Amino acid sequence: MSGDDNRNGDDGTQNGVVIKTRPKTKRPAMFKVLMLNDDYTPMEFVVHVLERFFSKNREEATRIMMHVHQRGVGVCGVYTYEVAETKVTQVMDLARQNQHPLQCTIEKE
Repeated sequence: MSGDDNRNGDDGTQNGVVIKTRPKTKRPAMFKVLMLNDDYTPMEFVVHVLERFFSKNREEATRIMMHVHQRGVGVCGVYTYEVAETKVTQVMDLARQNQHPLQCTIEKE
């Protein structure tokens, strides 16, 4: 019976499988980029901004622009925080360069 005491290996160690647990990755928070209506920025400029910075086609950009015009605010897109902040900055910079009071902001989704 002395040979039965060492069942798992010749040197008394046990063999097994090492299991590594992977940390759960969390999806980043998403933020809506909102455009606010004003009575001075030309509609065509707003359409241009939506096409240039939010990759909207002419039809979709016009639809969003009309929504902003009629309702006072509209969603341009949903992005991670850094991307949303960058888009707001780009829009605001171009609006200022063209002397328009267009306003953009972000809101957590």
